[in-house]
Amino acid sequence: MTNNKVSTKLNAALLIITVAFVVTSAKASTTEQVLYNFKYKSTKGANPNAGLIRDAAGNLYGTTMLGGALNWGTVFELSPKAGGGWTEKVLHSFKGQKNGDGTDPWGSLIFDSAGNLYGTASGGGACGGGIAFELVSQANGDWTEKILHNFGCGSDGAEPLTGLTFDADGNLYGTTYYGGSGSCNDGNAAGCGVVFELAPQTGGGWTETVLYSFSASGGDGNYPEASLLLDASGNLYSTTTAGGSCTYGTAFELIRGSAGSRTEQILHSFNGNDGSYPFSNLIFDASGNLYGTTSGNIATPSTVFELKAKASGGWTENVLHYFHNSEDGLTPEAGVVFDKAGNLYGTTLAGGSDTCYLGCGVVFELTPQARGSWTEKVLHRFIKNGKDGELPACNLVFDSAGHLYGTTQDGGADGEGTVFELKP
Repeated sequence: MTNNKVSTKLNAALLIITVAFVVTSAKASTTEQVLYNFKYKSTKGANPNAGLIRDAAGNLYGTTMLGGALNWGTVFELSPKAGGGWTEKVLHSFKGQKNGDGTDPWGSLIFDSAGNLYGTASGGGACGGGIAFELVSQANGDWTEKILHNFGCGSDGAEPLTGLTFDADGNLYGTTYYGGSGSCNDGNAAGCGVVFELAPQTGGGWTETVLYSFSASGGDGNYPEASLLLDASGNLYSTTTAGGSCTYGTAFELIRGSAGSRTEQILHSFNGNDGSYPFSNLIFDASGNLYGTTSGNIATPSTVFELKAKASGGWTENVLHYFHNSEDGLTPEAGVVFDKAGNLYGTTLAGGSDTCYLGCGVVFELTPQARGSWTEKVLHRFIKNGKDGELPACNLVFDSAGHLYGTTQDGGADGEGTVFELKP
């Protein structure tokens, strides 16, 4: 079910819209290097969807939706070699539902303070609804998987498509695309999705609590596909891909109350003119404003947006950039990331080169200008040439030198995706 989403989004993404915008070409010094090529049905993994994380030694960690020992996906590590190049190591091959394991990990990973990895797999587990897992690093270099929760395909959620978020007490938070309290107003009986918490228990094990179940009415949002952002007060922020007052998706906050209760507040309902169908996570700036992207479709625009908190309460949306055609990029599915100078960076799944059906995707930079405008610069256009990657759906990550790292779902030497580095 999840693997059909990519083609559905791409087929709906063709969009030509006339707006006021500024686009410049890539910096002459910007260069892209493919660090690793994934192979079809390889034990090393195939088709990564999620972004990467880095450890202090510069190693990169991520997931692939397919590949591995049984073709159910992997968790992998890429380590830089002393003389150049990178070495891939599969830390875990998912074994599938029949073997009590997950399948099809879509989301990115996070570390705990001990260097163990945490994430989700969208399928498999006890009933096919997915799992939350931990990979524990062993002294001999191996990693051992612990399943923290099997989603029960009902009120506790089903099909987690994103990574997890820690709080200061070691609790984990995430979303599921389906599941919850009942059928959706679109007739989907699998539920509209949930926000959940996993709390570690004394003596071992984890307990799941559903913090919020999106309602059948759709007014509070449906189908969350983004990870959660936690503020200092314990409030959670994210997006839903559908629902809201205009059915084009929402940005929402879950406000923490007494005894762990949560109240949902809609920060913004997208109306189709200011963007639609946000798949991305949200990030804060130093002033507490929020930033994200909307993927758009054939009738509504793809955007990068800001939500600015008002002193009197509520939030105001500003569209920082409308993606307008194939040169510019189309259909951003990931969020954006800041550099130290306050510029934003991200990827689009389509657009850029016309060597793919709707373009192979781009890496872009948005630079703030005087009077609140932003200028887009396309840093790299992916090309279908048997070498470069295609279709990036990932968040980007910086290293200490300012280089960017990410993944593409397809392309590369074997057509099954890449890990790439972009040097400014």
